[in-house]
Amino acid sequence: MQTTIDIRTDDLTAAATRRLVEFHLAGMHGTSPPESVHALGMEALRHPSVAVWSAWIDGELAGIGALKTLDAHRGEIKSMRVDDRFRGCGVGRALLRHVVEQARERGMSTVWLETGATEDFVPAQRLYESEGFTYCGPFGDYSPDPFSVFMTRVL
Repeated sequence: MQTTIDIRTDDLTAAATRRLVEFHLAGMHGTSPPESVHALGMEALRHPSVAVWSAWIDGELAGIGALKTLDAHRGEIKSMRVDDRFRGCGVGRALLRHVVEQARERGMSTVWLETGATEDFVPAQRLYESEGFTYCGPFGDYSPDPFSVFMTRVL
């Protein structure tokens, strides 16, 4: 039986979404030193340059993902997080594809991302690789960091 994943624009007002954002931030701080945590908090996610989507399965929040506009041609994928209960259900891939399509619809020609470099982040890196992302150096305001991996994809 195929799981139906409903992806919708999220205004960050639902308690479930706020809890998942906080859980995501806590996880990032649990695996990386503070200077290496680049995850966005609630205020940063509400910035006009950021769009957020949530994925729902049977009325339950399954994951979140965001797109930050860097300039007219480039976007950065942010805050990709799947609730642990829904890992392995295709939520991450569905969100990633949705965010990439939204970037394309907004006229962006490339998308970028920063993710962790530790073993905990290997599944995310493999997902990004399987969706056409390639490794690159730091972009934007990022600096080289042993806890970060940088990737990009041409749209």
